[in-house]
Amino acid sequence: MSFGTRFRKVAVATGATVALGAGLIAGLGPQAGFASSHREAPLVAADPQVDGTDLYAFRSPDRPNTVTFISNWIPFEEPAGGPNFYAWANGVNYDINIDNNGDARPDVIYRWVFRSHYRNPNTFLYNTGPVTALRDPNLNFYQTYDLYRIKGGRTRTLVDNAIAAPSDVGKASMPHYSRLEHNAIASFGPNANPGKTLAGQADDPFFLDLRVFDLAYGCQPPYPGCAPGTAFSEAGQDTLKGFNVNTLVLQVPRSSIRGSNGPVIGVWTTAERRSTRVEDSAGKVSSTGGFVQVSRLGMPLVNEVVVPVGKKDYFNGSRPRHDGQFLPAVQDPELPHVIHALYGLNVPDSNSSQSGIQRRDLINVFLKGLPGLNRPHNVRPSEMLRLNIDTPLCGTGGAPACKPLGVIAGDPQGFPNGRRLSDDIIDVALRVVEGVLLHQNEPTSHLLADGVNANDVSFRSLFPYLALPHSGSDPGPHA
Repeated sequence: MSFGTRFRKVAVATGATVALGAGLIAGLGPQAGFASSHREAPLVAADPQVDGTDLYAFRSPDRPNTVTFISNWIPFEEPAGGPNFYAWANGVNYDINIDNNGDARPDVIYRWVFRSHYRNPNTFLYNTGPVTALRDPNLNFYQTYDLYRIKGGRTRTLVDNAIAAPSDVGKASMPHYSRLEHNAIASFGPNANPGKTLAGQADDPFFLDLRVFDLAYGCQPPYPGCAPGTAFSEAGQDTLKGFNVNTLVLQVPRSSIRGSNGPVIGVWTTAERRSTRVEDSAGKVSSTGGFVQVSRLGMPLVNEVVVPVGKKDYFNGSRPRHDGQFLPAVQDPELPHVIHALYGLNVPDSNSSQSGIQRRDLINVFLKGLPGLNRPHNVRPSEMLRLNIDTPLCGTGGAPACKPLGVIAGDPQGFPNGRRLSDDIIDVALRVVEGVLLHQNEPTSHLLADGVNANDVSFRSLFPYLALPHSGSDPGPHA
């Protein structure tokens, strides 16, 4: 019996109806299948160094003439996960791709490439004493990187042989981790308006309750052992609380990414490995051949919720120009059907349900951009995170107040016009797939939520904006 079939049988057995009270919906958080990009596809789940977890793009609140991109990798980093901790993959191309004319091709690419170094290979220790500087000889393992800008077939080196911030081993090993992070920030470009980058570790900024995979939040009758009143008892806790990620943070002037077709850009991340990897019995590894794209991430939740499991690895290797093939899954995603089976909430009409109506709202959000806000002229439908880099900063100069629900709450600077760290992606996406932009399922769709409305630790107001990583000295996630 499939998981989807179980959902439907549970709904029938429990007599789910559309009569969902506001408090019930807010507490249950029926976001079945949501997981951002944490272990979303079979191949990258087994290769976490190239598993991109989340992508963010927003006008920098403290430097409005710049745009900040945040690309996170390696999900579920337990802070005390030594002795090797969390390293970038050697020789992999970690890319942020930018389309600034709507043709679904990258016009500007920012690329990080890492190299690993051991000062003393005859110890198992990550560090052999307290580390107070990036070049401290006590830091036994460290990584360096180059940052390139690729445009029009030309490659320019922006940062050469910079040192990445290490994993936060703990207070004894790294008593002033914030200093290490600060010193790992590299600047490039003109002194009057420099770009910045940071490669290092940070608190995982994504917030949601991932326990939905336990039969939609826990024990539900008629399964054995389910006592009355225990259904959905697992909602409302941030599952990613206390976990870290590896992060690439980039801040560049708006003028450096603006195209001739207007202020809208499309952004997606990719990772590319060499096609052939050879490991011998002595533990030596070599990689040869051309580069192959093995990971891709743009809009949150597409590969996780929209693309079926049999095509997830294929999607990770695909190009945005060919995203028309995913149109049926976009305009009739599985998630609303799961919610209907669980709670009886109507599934918005779509072409796949033989209504003759396309889900233009989902096509706009995931493939084209919203008209008048972040849709490029003559756009080619393709999946990427779209941002109008001229959208005024919220809460300033008469602009609407900042709201975590972004566009659907009247804040045009928020998701899906780019993505800020504080945007409540789960609540927005859940309401959108249930038809809030079509004014369907009202007022119920306005109330759908997962009960997790903010990150477990506060974000910073200055670059790199992310919260510092959780220390290896901490008791651990959810302790």
